[in-house]
Amino acid sequence: MPFTRGKKSTATAGSRASKLNAAATENQDEAPQVKRSSSPPRGAPKKRTAFIDITNAHKVHISLPGRKKESIKKAVKKTSFTSAQSKNQANLKTTSSVSSEESTSERERTDVEEDDKKKEELQGDDSAPAEEAVHASSPAPLEVPAHFHMQPIPEEFDIDSENSEDCYMCPEYAKDIFDYLKQREEKFVLSNYMHKQQSLNPEMRAILVDWLVEVQENFELFHETLYLAVKMTDHYLSEAPIHRQKLQLVGSTAMLIASKFEERCPPSVEDFLYICDDAYKKDELICMEACILQTLSFDINIPIPYRFLRRYARCVSASMDTLTLARFYCEMSLMEMDLVTERGSRLASACLLMALVTKDLGGWSPILQFHSGYQASDLAPVVRKLHSMLLAPTDDKLKTIRNKYSHKVFFEVASLPLVDIDILEKALASP
Repeated sequence: MPFTRGKKSTATAGSRASKLNAAATENQDEAPQVKRSSSPPRGAPKKRTAFIDITNAHKVHISLPGRKKESIKKAVKKTSFTSAQSKNQANLKTTSSVSSEESTSERERTDVEEDDKKKEELQGDDSAPAEEAVHASSPAPLEVPAHFHMQPIPEEFDIDSENSEDCYMCPEYAKDIFDYLKQREEKFVLSNYMHKQQSLNPEMRAILVDWLVEVQENFELFHETLYLAVKMTDHYLSEAPIHRQKLQLVGSTAMLIASKFEERCPPSVEDFLYICDDAYKKDELICMEACILQTLSFDINIPIPYRFLRRYARCVSASMDTLTLARFYCEMSLMEMDLVTERGSRLASACLLMALVTKDLGGWSPILQFHSGYQASDLAPVVRKLHSMLLAPTDDKLKTIRNKYSHKVFFEVASLPLVDIDILEKALASP
């Protein structure tokens, strides 16, 4: 806790200052000046002389031996320069009166010349070439490329104008941002890679994802962190075959990288070693982190379905319980190997469509078609996969997501009955 310091008396301060000045003059006469390192107060950071030029160069004066003569010469030059300036100012004052008289006569001449020019312009005497020369000398305005023009959004599909005063929502660029993410998805399209992994199977991957959901809950991480960790795990496993004993190491390391990317205060390496029950060492986790980043070419900004889901739910002003139901479907899809190949925007659209039909809030509306770029017929294969996945009996080892969304915080959406497939088919068949 800092302590308040009282002011010292002026007498003692003055006497100490005089003693210090006397000691300083004695040191200057006896030996050349040497820069002394002032001891900082306890707890204060040390000064870094490398940043003098950036921070306080105008305040710091470093005295070096053998520079006294140069400083005296500079002082003489400054005094001579100031005296010359004073003389010039005096001369300017004397000539100002003369120049004022001359300026009045010049103004009268310019007025007469301007009147003559106006008459010539009215008569049209050779004025057009002069104007063309002036316009030719002025620089032409820059043309904005076509791909930089913002596409006009119809009023009935505009969902960002209401946040025009909120700079954090980026209303001017929201549509362009999600269009860019949708285009970027094509770079991260995956195939069913399990045939490359001789030591793994889809059930092991589902167990890993179920464990990552538990980690996300225990550490209270963002849902974006969970989705990104699963994406990075899939992309790494599609490129590098591993043994089943290293699968948990891959998942926990992917969660560590995603936490560094998404979280404000990510968990430490020791935290992830602890949740792995000390099955791995710190060097192994750091080495795996380097392997994952190199395999992904350090490009870990992968579009995830969770971001698209929140955007599309906002298009129809979906309530929080409807959005949570769609999030439950989307999170359950993380464990399904058959849905790894789906793009995030398409998977999010299918989950939202199922939630809207389950809540009897209509089907795929035109505003959703505009912002997502998908029609209801495009979502039919994904909706059928989701319905069959939710209809299948769940394994006792894979109940973390269902238990999570059975809580009152998540509106107990996991306990809602699954919508009939015939009702879904009608919604998919509607234009």
